[in-house]
Amino acid sequence: MTEVQTHQGSCHCGAVAYEVDTDLQGLIECNCSHCYRKGLVLNFVAPDAFRLKAGEGALSTHTFNTHNIQHRFCETCGVQAFAEGKTPSGHPMIAVNIRTLTDIEPFDWKAERIDGRSF
Repeated sequence: MTEVQTHQGSCHCGAVAYEVDTDLQGLIECNCSHCYRKGLVLNFVAPDAFRLKAGEGALSTHTFNTHNIQHRFCETCGVQAFAEGKTPSGHPMIAVNIRTLTDIEPFDWKAERIDGRSF
């Protein structure tokens, strides 16, 4: 999976839908209290690679710790499909939860495990 492709994603109930252009490289699985409990596997992309297709009104936002990342989740089913924030260098980014991509095979990817618990 090294070429950039457009992938489709959604929350569980389908109220929130998006598409993202990514090569699915640089995936991370973090053990911080938030990511670990939710089972997130994240792919960071530039905002112009992400398009929310449906559900802006169905989204709620959760922030914690430094409040630098807005974790966006569906109010109906509770699934966090993506987050919005900035990279450590200050660039805007979208963190896509690849477990919400509907057009890839489960576990047909590799993620680096990150020790976010120690940050």
